[in-house]
Amino acid sequence: MKFGLVASFNRPGGNATGLNLLTSELTAKRLELLRQLVPAGSTIAVLANSTSPESEPQLRNVQSAARVSGQQIRILDARTEGEIDAAFAALVRARDGALLVTNDPLFSPSRNQIVALAARHAVPAIYDRRAHAEAGGLLSYGTHYLDAYRRLGIYAARILNGAKPADLPVEQSTKFELVINLKTAKALGLTLPPTLLALADEVIE
Repeated sequence: MKFGLVASFNRPGGNATGLNLLTSELTAKRLELLRQLVPAGSTIAVLANSTSPESEPQLRNVQSAARVSGQQIRILDARTEGEIDAAFAALVRARDGALLVTNDPLFSPSRNQIVALAARHAVPAIYDRRAHAEAGGLLSYGTHYLDAYRRLGIYAARILNGAKPADLPVEQSTKFELVINLKTAKALGLTLPPTLLALADEVIE
């Protein structure tokens, strides 16, 4: 609705509908999960791209969650691949205890770069997509994209069969996944809380 694509989730009213992936809403949950791995008083860095329209709602949610929990956070801005390196240098200088990577079109194709930097500097990090955990990232938590694509395919079929997008409510994601890379945890010298492991949908060993 923010970008004017639909009038409301229940009645889109135009030529667009689909699935809300809850990208910004899940940012606070990622902060909660990451807080279980850092010592009390540690600052958590948040990597964001200030030029992206997706950045503002995610930062708003994570800042609100941080205020409620009393967690100190530091925003690191990266608008290019080169600035990702600079953001990590700032994180290391400040001795931040962990990193939350926001969902951004820049950070998905740069996942190998980000995961490698987190490993080089021994920084526990959480991401929004399982691909990051599969690439060596410590944690990922977000929408189950395979389920989302299946549901979008169902909507596409309905539209091809004559349904009007204006009459199809924008659905909300209901299936999420937490992936933990235990190999990365061991490389970082981290002992993960049993409560966190119990929540995992998949553990990479």
